Amino acid sequence: MDTVTIFDTTLRDGEQSPGASMNTEEKLRVAQALERLKVDVVEAGFPISSPGDFEAVKLIAQKVRGVQVTGLARTGREDIDRAWEALKGGENPRIHTFIATSPIHMQHKLRKTPDEVLELAVAAVKHACRYTSNVEFSAEDAVRSDLEFLCRVVEAVIEAGATTVNIPDTVGYAIPSEFGAMIAAVMGRVPNIHKAVVSVHCHNDLGLAVPNSLAAVQAGARQVECTINGIGERAGNTSLEEVVMALRTRSDYLPFDTRIATEHLYPTSRLVSLVTGVPVQPNKAIVGANAFAHEAGIHQDGVLKEKLTYEILTPQSVGVPTNALVLGKHSGRHAFREKVKDLGYELSEDQVELAFKAFKDLADKKKTVYDEDVDALIAEKILRLPDRFRMEYLNVSSGTVTVPTATVQMMIDGVVRQEAGFGDGPVDAAFSVIKKLTRKDPRLVNFTINSITGGTDAQAEVSVRIEEEGVLANGQAADTDIVVASAKAFVHALNKLEHRKKKAFTAHL
Repeated sequence: MDTVTIFDTTLRDGEQSPGASMNTEEKLRVAQALERLKVDVVEAGFPISSPGDFEAVKLIAQKVRGVQVTGLARTGREDIDRAWEALKGGENPRIHTFIATSPIHMQHKLRKTPDEVLELAVAAVKHACRYTSNVEFSAEDAVRSDLEFLCRVVEAVIEAGATTVNIPDTVGYAIPSEFGAMIAAVMGRVPNIHKAVVSVHCHNDLGLAVPNSLAAVQAGARQVECTINGIGERAGNTSLEEVVMALRTRSDYLPFDTRIATEHLYPTSRLVSLVTGVPVQPNKAIVGANAFAHEAGIHQDGVLKEKLTYEILTPQSVGVPTNALVLGKHSGRHAFREKVKDLGYELSEDQVELAFKAFKDLADKKKTVYDEDVDALIAEKILRLPDRFRMEYLNVSSGTVTVPTATVQMMIDGVVRQEAGFGDGPVDAAFSVIKKLTRKDPRLVNFTINSITGGTDAQAEVSVRIEEEGVLANGQAADTDIVVASAKAFVHALNKLEHRKKKAFTAHL
């Protein structure tokens, strides 16, 4: 079968999801997970966009092996030079340069003529080829471009040295049959198209990113650009796990293969969700909590008799844990360490020790500890940004005839402070006091509570999204007490907000 190259842009386009910013250490952790997943290309960032992005791309290029690491660059020489400076320590690094080719972008954003855009595209590819023969060119907003002009650009950049040409649906506008026909037209009209790999990068504004990508593969594209969990700007990108499993499950209709080690899909999905603070919807295909759950009696009866009646792929094929009871209070360090490895985490001995202590504390509160509990615990204790704010103590009083009151003690910039206050409920009271202590008053955009596992002793996983001065940040935390989990998540979001605002300020400088 033909092989489809999987180009992962979780660390670049995926990080552009509102509130999903990652620091350098978190980016490296995700990149290492993508290496285990055996993606072909990792787009590690946009080096010229900020010093932090540059350092992250440079570190990933140096540390991650077995994959091509790429960085995004506009057509300006400064962008390309900066990208190469970050990428040059990598194994077969790729420079990815782009410029828009649609009339609406050329006229209103670039304010350039088609001939000027063509000239810039060719010059950029030629300049990138001075550094490496592994050069990708993207025609931004290709779907809304004039087909004849798009083919001229593609032919010219291949002639200039591009070995991959990307045809993006930047705004998620295409319909699968239309997009497939467009890719076929490019394949048929560009005389030197055989000298390059045709790639596609689809957005999900109409919910069609995956079907558009598959239609493109059928039409001749051999690289799909995608993200873990489909995260990305606006409605997100093509979901890596959905494309990969569609190709594997329907190889009878889609005779194409990938290098992906699918058993790492679920652990990678969980890692990205925990690091970014962007939860996976329960009904998400392949990696959602309900993807392999059956509640209807008819479905349960069918699955008990024969799994194929309602399951077209096995949980094990994507790395979904199938054992319910994983660990308990009598489990030792060795069992815990092995479980951490099974879930896809690579922790130092100090980190394992810290997580194990937290696990023992949790095991004393819960009768059973599940894989999802361990995920939440590692997110809480290990995968966190350096905290400016830390909650030390929380006490809440609430009831039908009691005014909700909260007392909070926090460590702020190394100084212990304590306050008390009232609210409309226990969570509101806790949030109000935390705001008073931190002298922050962000707008609460979203607040969700999910039970990680079953039972009355289940941990509550709380996600909050906050906004201040146009900057969004997500926070997540888990605890057997809903109010405590809510307060921890709010403090986590405040810390990420501080990090994002600093990052935005640095980039502005």
